Amino acid sequence: QVQLVESGGGLVQAGGSLRLSCAASERTFRSDAMGWFRQAPGKEREFVAGISWSGGRTTYADSVKGRFTISRDNAKNTVFLQMNSLKPEDTAVYYCAADVNAWDVTRSSRAYDYWGQGTQVTVSS
Repeated sequence: QVQLVESGGGLVQAGGSLRLSCAASERTFRSDAMGWFRQAPGKEREFVAGISWSGGRTTYADSVKGRFTISRDNAKNTVFLQMNSLKPEDTAVYYCAADVNAWDVTRSSRAYDYWGQGTQVTVSS
Protein backbone atom coordinates (compact mmCIF):
# COMPACT_ATOMS: atom_id res chain seq x y z
CA GLN A 1 0.00 0.00 0.00
CA VAL A 2 1.35 3.41 -1.01
CA GLN A 3 0.51 6.47 1.00
CA LEU A 4 0.73 9.88 -0.62
CA VAL A 5 0.49 13.04 1.46
CA GLU A 6 0.15 16.43 -0.21
CA SER A 7 1.00 19.73 1.41
CA GLY A 8 1.55 23.34 0.45
CA GLY A 9 -1.93 24.39 -0.58
CA GLY A 10 -3.52 27.61 0.58
CA LEU A 11 -4.99 30.95 -0.37
CA VAL A 12 -3.07 33.22 -2.72
CA GLN A 13 -3.85 36.28 -4.80
CA ALA A 14 -3.91 36.11 -8.57
CA GLY A 15 -0.40 36.37 -9.95
CA GLY A 16 1.09 34.74 -6.88
CA SER A 17 2.89 31.44 -6.42
CA LEU A 18 2.55 28.25 -4.42
CA ARG A 19 4.65 25.12 -4.20
CA LEU A 20 2.88 21.84 -3.59
CA SER A 21 4.70 18.80 -2.22
CA CYS A 22 3.69 15.16 -2.21
CA ALA A 23 5.53 12.73 0.05
CA ALA A 24 5.29 9.03 -0.78
CA SER A 25 5.69 6.19 1.66
CA GLU A 26 6.73 3.66 -0.96
CA ARG A 27 10.32 2.49 -0.97
CA THR A 28 10.16 1.94 -4.74
CA PHE A 29 9.06 5.53 -5.41
CA ARG A 30 11.91 5.97 -7.85
CA SER A 31 10.26 3.39 -10.15
CA ASP A 32 6.94 5.25 -10.30
CA ALA A 33 5.68 7.90 -12.65
CA MET A 34 3.94 10.64 -10.70
CA GLY A 35 1.16 12.98 -11.64
CA TRP A 36 -0.72 15.99 -10.34
CA PHE A 37 -4.44 16.32 -10.99
CA ARG A 38 -7.02 18.85 -9.85
CA GLN A 39 -10.74 19.04 -9.37
CA ALA A 40 -12.75 22.24 -9.14
CA PRO A 41 -16.28 22.31 -7.69
CA GLY A 42 -18.77 20.89 -10.15
CA LYS A 43 -16.08 19.82 -12.60
CA GLU A 44 -14.37 16.59 -13.57
CA ARG A 45 -10.93 15.78 -12.22
CA GLU A 46 -8.35 16.89 -14.76
CA PHE A 47 -4.71 16.22 -15.44
CA VAL A 48 -2.28 19.00 -14.54
CA ALA A 49 1.27 17.66 -14.85
CA GLY A 50 3.20 14.40 -14.88
CA ILE A 51 6.79 13.26 -14.51
CA SER A 52 8.50 10.01 -15.41
CA TRP A 53 10.27 7.83 -12.87
CA SER A 54 13.66 9.35 -13.69
CA GLY A 55 12.43 12.90 -13.99
CA GLY A 56 13.68 12.96 -17.56
CA ARG A 57 10.26 13.39 -19.11
CA THR A 58 7.52 15.79 -18.07
CA THR A 59 4.17 16.65 -19.56
CA TYR A 60 1.69 19.43 -18.80
CA ALA A 61 -1.88 20.40 -19.49
CA ASP A 62 -2.06 23.26 -21.97
CA SER A 63 -3.78 25.42 -19.36
CA VAL A 64 -0.73 25.37 -17.05
CA LYS A 65 2.15 25.07 -19.51
CA GLY A 66 4.73 27.77 -18.91
CA ARG A 67 3.36 28.56 -15.44
CA PHE A 68 3.66 25.27 -13.54
CA THR A 69 6.72 23.06 -13.12
CA ILE A 70 6.73 19.49 -11.86
CA SER A 71 9.87 17.99 -10.35
CA ARG A 72 10.87 15.15 -8.08
CA ASP A 73 13.51 14.22 -5.52
CA ASN A 74 13.83 10.45 -5.52
CA ALA A 75 16.16 10.50 -2.52
CA LYS A 76 13.35 12.04 -0.48
CA ASN A 77 10.42 10.20 -2.11
CA THR A 78 8.84 13.55 -2.92
CA VAL A 79 7.31 15.16 -5.97
CA PHE A 80 6.73 18.91 -6.28
CA LEU A 81 4.50 21.23 -8.25
CA GLN A 82 5.72 24.80 -8.49
CA MET A 83 2.81 27.02 -9.50
CA ASN A 84 3.52 30.54 -10.69
CA SER A 85 1.33 33.28 -12.16
CA LEU A 86 -1.70 31.71 -10.55
CA LYS A 87 -5.14 32.54 -11.87
CA PRO A 88 -8.57 32.28 -10.22
CA GLU A 89 -9.37 29.41 -12.59
CA ASP A 90 -6.56 27.41 -10.97
CA THR A 91 -8.69 27.16 -7.83
CA ALA A 92 -9.25 23.48 -7.09
CA VAL A 93 -8.33 20.58 -4.88
CA TYR A 94 -4.98 19.28 -6.10
CA TYR A 95 -4.15 15.58 -5.90
CA CYS A 96 -0.92 13.74 -6.47
CA ALA A 97 -1.00 10.22 -7.84
CA ALA A 98 1.44 7.36 -8.37
CA ASP A 99 1.62 5.10 -11.40
CA VAL A 100 3.57 2.22 -9.90
CA ASN A 101 6.48 0.83 -11.91
CA ALA A 102 5.44 2.85 -14.93
CA TRP A 103 7.45 2.74 -18.10
CA ASP A 104 6.43 6.28 -19.02
CA VAL A 105 4.30 9.12 -17.74
CA THR A 106 0.67 9.32 -18.82
CA ARG A 107 -2.11 11.90 -18.60
CA SER A 108 -4.85 9.34 -18.04
CA SER A 109 -6.11 9.17 -14.46
CA ARG A 110 -7.06 5.52 -15.02
CA ALA A 111 -3.38 4.58 -15.18
CA TYR A 112 -2.62 5.81 -11.67
CA ASP A 113 -2.73 3.30 -8.86
CA TYR A 114 -2.63 5.44 -5.73
CA TRP A 115 -3.92 8.88 -4.84
CA GLY A 116 -3.36 11.36 -2.08
CA GLN A 117 -6.13 12.99 -0.08
CA GLY A 118 -5.78 16.34 -1.86
CA THR A 119 -4.83 19.85 -0.87
CA GLN A 120 -6.95 22.94 -1.50
CA VAL A 121 -5.60 25.77 -3.64
CA THR A 122 -7.64 28.95 -3.76
CA VAL A 123 -6.67 31.87 -5.96
CA SER A 124 -8.45 35.14 -5.30
CA SER A 125 -8.93 37.79 -7.97
